Amino acid sequence: MKELKDYVTAIPDFPKEGILFRDITTVIEDPKGFKLAIDGLVDMIGNIDFDLVVGSESRGFVFGAPVAYKMKKGFVLVRKKGKLPRETISESYDLEYGSATLEMHTDSIKKGQKIVIVDDLIATGGTTAAVVKMVERLGGKVVKICFVMELAGLEGRKALKGYDVDSLIIYEGK
Repeated sequence: MKELKDYVTAIPDFPKEGILFRDITTVIEDPKGFKLAIDGLVDMIGNIDFDLVVGSESRGFVFGAPVAYKMKKGFVLVRKKGKLPRETISESYDLEYGSATLEMHTDSIKKGQKIVIVDDLIATGGTTAAVVKMVERLGGKVVKICFVMELAGLEGRKALKGYDVDSLIIYEGK
């Protein structure tokens, strides 16, 4: 029987020479791979007491929404700046080449709610650290952070120190 990592396609020299890109789209495209990912994330969360799943654009939506559905929880969208229609809070963070800003509706999380964050990948941890900051500014408490894949060589867990972080697949390199 295939394991989740068997559905990930490795593409050498993308986006530049020397990089081994881990393509998660092949997990999503295959019903068995996608089921393994969603079931694995649900199992990772287990019996943790929480209120909402939060996922960031765009693959956080792909994995977070079905997890929320399966666990009978609501789902909160975190989007790129300017994409949400109501009042928002924002958080900027650094990328490899530049910076980005994420936003969340100010009324999406109530004070005291327990939050699980779900995303496809942890690399440097910057995106998820920005999400954590917004959740906490709205009064939420992050009780678990789940990823499908982790590039351990980029040390993203350092940006999330003090939080319960898990990944279904861990690649030692970058």
